[in-house]
Amino acid sequence: MWSFFARDPVKDFAYEIIPDTQEKSGIWSLHRGKRKTSGEPVSVFVYEVAQGTEQQTQLAKAAFKRMKTLRHPNILAYVDGLETEKSLYLVTEQVTPLAVHLKTQAEKGGAGELEISWGLHQIVKALSFLVNDCHLLHNNFGVWAVFVDRAGEWKLGGLDHVAPEQGDPSGVSLPAPKAVYPDMEKYEPPEMSNSSGEKWAGEVWRLGCLIWEVFNGPLPRTSSLRSLGKVPKALVPHYCELVGANPRARPNPARFLQNCRAPGGFLSNSFVESNLFLEEIQIKEPAEKQQFFQDLSENLDSFPEDFCKHKVLPQLLTAFEFGNAGAVVLTPLFKVGKFLSADEYQQKIIPVIVKMFSSTDRAMRIRLLQQMEQFIQYLNEAAVNSQIFPHVVHGFTDTNPAIREQTVKSMLLLAPKLNETNLNQELMRHFARLQARDEQGPIRCNTTVCLGKIASYLNAGTRQRVLISAFSRATKDPFPASRSAGVLGFAATHNYYSITEIAARILPTLCAITVDPDKSVRDQVHMALLNSECSCIYRVHQCSPSSSWAGWAVTGMSSLTSKLIRNTPGTEGGTLEGGDPTNSNSPTGAADSAHAAHAPGRFNRFNRNPREKGSSDWSSSGWDADDSWSNEKEGQGQSSAGEEGWGNDWGEEETDPTLATKTLPLPEGVRLASEYNWDSSNTAKGASQNDLFASVSQRNTANTTATMVRTGEANNKAEMSKKKREERRKELEAKRAERKAAKGPLKLGARKLD
Repeated sequence: MWSFFARDPVKDFAYEIIPDTQEKSGIWSLHRGKRKTSGEPVSVFVYEVAQGTEQQTQLAKAAFKRMKTLRHPNILAYVDGLETEKSLYLVTEQVTPLAVHLKTQAEKGGAGELEISWGLHQIVKALSFLVNDCHLLHNNFGVWAVFVDRAGEWKLGGLDHVAPEQGDPSGVSLPAPKAVYPDMEKYEPPEMSNSSGEKWAGEVWRLGCLIWEVFNGPLPRTSSLRSLGKVPKALVPHYCELVGANPRARPNPARFLQNCRAPGGFLSNSFVESNLFLEEIQIKEPAEKQQFFQDLSENLDSFPEDFCKHKVLPQLLTAFEFGNAGAVVLTPLFKVGKFLSADEYQQKIIPVIVKMFSSTDRAMRIRLLQQMEQFIQYLNEAAVNSQIFPHVVHGFTDTNPAIREQTVKSMLLLAPKLNETNLNQELMRHFARLQARDEQGPIRCNTTVCLGKIASYLNAGTRQRVLISAFSRATKDPFPASRSAGVLGFAATHNYYSITEIAARILPTLCAITVDPDKSVRDQVHMALLNSECSCIYRVHQCSPSSSWAGWAVTGMSSLTSKLIRNTPGTEGGTLEGGDPTNSNSPTGAADSAHAAHAPGRFNRFNRNPREKGSSDWSSSGWDADDSWSNEKEGQGQSSAGEEGWGNDWGEEETDPTLATKTLPLPEGVRLASEYNWDSSNTAKGASQNDLFASVSQRNTANTTATMVRTGEANNKAEMSKKKREERRKELEAKRAERKAAKGPLKLGARKLD
């Protein structure tokens, strides 16, 4: 039982002192510490009775008592304490002595005037509180009595010698500072011998000494106060009043503060104004808060980093949580977030951001979407899929076009973090609806662009079902930029398509818009076709991957076929061998004469007859009636039911799933590239290039059901190749006539390859 009362109370103390963190602070030794339960950082002032004199022990006990009873925002905050026969423990908020802080700042380039101005404002305010409100005299005012917290705010401590103005009524008098510290004599005012002037005249004199030391370093002697040194010009007149020889002329701390806060004064700046507003933000009007947060964003760049992290950030979070500040806090919040580490960002800002996404405030939602790039890297996939994406998708159906547009753009950042269901089903369903029904052309265009950029994150099944149908639909959009985006989409994602899909579905779609009424669309399509050879469809598997989607979205079209094949030997002057652009008997020559009125210059030779549904008729029922990305087979004319989304609402498609890989029948006499042996120069052994180009030309002629061009005068340069082509043409015409006579006319909407 007696052992219980003999236990050492220090061991049961709720705070732990971190070893090797001792600093001298008057009669106290200052240590860093932490709360044992939570690890919260604190400062611990320790006084050892055995190492001090009787006077020092008296001062330590007096300071211990004062710290418990004095509470002010600018006075060092008391947290806990322990008094034993051997020692005194005084626990406060985590602080650093001002002298140490200034030395650290000097190594970084020196403390800025903004930081010092706010620090002096706080210290003078604390001194005014003691003198005018509590009628106490500090008697130990100086650099050694000032401490700096984590936010860079200055706190007044060193309360060892605090005493009432009229003396202690109990008759107990504390020793003067110079009796304990002999080197304190230089800080004593000259009139102390006769005690003339106001009671606080000595306090403001020491305030002047503090100001001199903050700007110039340790004070060597009292006479040095006459040399201004680095004291700012705006502060010089008021500083001179503090250290004036006449004690009656020295201003009261409150008046000194008022004089320095006048326009043009040292304490009149945006930093001090912002701090004062933050201290009173709870009683400010909503309109004042809105204006303050708008102005704060511009000023944060000049504020100290520690102040932003530990003073501004908590106030911003509080204003959002309890003050209904709204979207205006987002810009300064993300600016301050740049100063945080990844762990601090995850702990302090991410929970607030997640909560913001559930807000119904449109201004809040659009600000979040616009600035998502600043915090997306800190969001984990679980939070994105369960807490953020369900709220973001509401933006796809919002009546405000700006929100719909920003929601589409935000998918570029969210797509890598979305799970299988949200990405390949939910998101594709919304994209299909936007591309088909949205009345805003730019939104339809951005939907197509975004789809191409996130194609790499889609699974293989979704890509096969969605991409060709979506980009094909985009080429039929009434908005020219959307049609361009569809062409660019094919180019950027060509490595996801099979040879059959390129030949049967993509190239016919691109060729159909070579007569687009918009020149920019025609130019992009023509560039795609001009920069390639049709034989590329046989060697798509040998091509390098396409460049990034971002490249074509910014710099322009990156040709689909230029990514499939490089320049083929045997071409001259930009024409294929055997295809004279000046000869109407050549397939390409005939196309030139037919297309001269629509595509001038070098694009003329790629004209072809438009389809039965004219590509220039953007008001056709095909666009308005069908709002689904169906898996259309260009060669078969099949499509799924007209539901929202590509395919049958993400179910199995009604079309034969093997159609995508079936090989279309070729005309007689035409061979696939696989029948040839390709050497390193990509030329066929055992067959001439004329055979390849002729077979492709025939296939294009059959697909478009264009009439064969009539023979004309042979070109001297390609006479032999034209004769071979003419013989083959006559043979095919005879066979086609026989088949047509036997089978009758084709059904509506069907196509047939000869």
